Amino acid sequence: MRITRVTCYRQYQPFADGPYVLSGGRVDHGFDSLVVRLVVRDGSRVVEGWGEMSPLGVMYDPAFAEGARAAAPLLTTALLGSPVASVARTLDDTLKGHPYAKSAFDMAAWDAVGRLADLPLHELFGGADGEGTTLYRSIGRASPEVMAAIALDYRERGYRRLQVKVGGDPSADLAGLRAVVAAVPDAQLYCDANGGWSTGDARRFLAATTDLTYVLEQPCATLRECLLLRPHAARPMVLDESIVTMADLLQAADAGVDGITVKIARVGGVTATRLIRDTAVALGMQVTVEDTGGADIDTAAMAHLSISTPAAQRAHTVDFHHWVTVRNGTGLPSTDGGLLRPPTGPGLGIDVDPTVFDPPIIDEGE
Repeated sequence: MRITRVTCYRQYQPFADGPYVLSGGRVDHGFDSLVVRLVVRDGSRVVEGWGEMSPLGVMYDPAFAEGARAAAPLLTTALLGSPVASVARTLDDTLKGHPYAKSAFDMAAWDAVGRLADLPLHELFGGADGEGTTLYRSIGRASPEVMAAIALDYRERGYRRLQVKVGGDPSADLAGLRAVVAAVPDAQLYCDANGGWSTGDARRFLAATTDLTYVLEQPCATLRECLLLRPHAARPMVLDESIVTMADLLQAADAGVDGITVKIARVGGVTATRLIRDTAVALGMQVTVEDTGGADIDTAAMAHLSISTPAAQRAHTVDFHHWVTVRNGTGLPSTDGGLLRPPTGPGLGIDVDPTVFDPPIIDEGE
């Protein structure tokens, strides 16, 4: 089972609901995706595997779209002729670090393996536990009135779990949170600072919200700051941006962090995501599997990794294909009822039409 051809595409995906606003004035307007197709031959049988990654701008994670495209020729050369089963090792041997640049290649390899096995990826990852994964939507930092209106809109569209962006001035964040609570009092809320607070600001926000029920997500920028804050947060805490390696996960678990968000591109692909997810489950933590961006291809991977996470420890995920105005695949089930269900076909289980992309930026091999 060797890789005989590698094709890479770029796809820009504007956000359907307008700019995405994070703490610190960080704003992005769409995903700049790298889409990878691997052609794999197994004797007389030939299959295609697809993968996708997109960083959320250049100010979110240590990743940027141009970096992924710059690394693509190097990784393409290394993968041509190599066994599909050893793609993760080949990628790491070829390029030290830069996990985001490897993610789409690793995802495409898993899609090909699933197609060769004639099994959906969730069957390879532990089997489906339940019908689907609860979806959430993010409410960016804005005026309280705007945040309340967005919350109501998402509620009407079937989302019962909302992530309220905080991480700026604690007083302004408090006003926004209280507006959302008033608008949708029965919603399950996460307050996500995206690492934007100092420990002092986080403590001020916590002290002012003792009457509210929510999960605190990534309050400070560094793992050390978040773990110093943990004893002062009398509510569940989950970490996102701080979870990059297995060592980060183990340190967070030892400090009593309740859950993690694993983003596929941040850790380097499906292979690393699955390893970190399974370890977190073994440690008794809540797990969210999602990514930094993408459309149908990436959402399909999140759906398979999420549904194969034990339901008792599965938090929620996102439907990126509904966040953007363009699509790159068909076959994702309906999200009626606020659930992301996995496709049932082999591999990622979706069909990708290359004609929706601009001409490839790389097309090497047979």
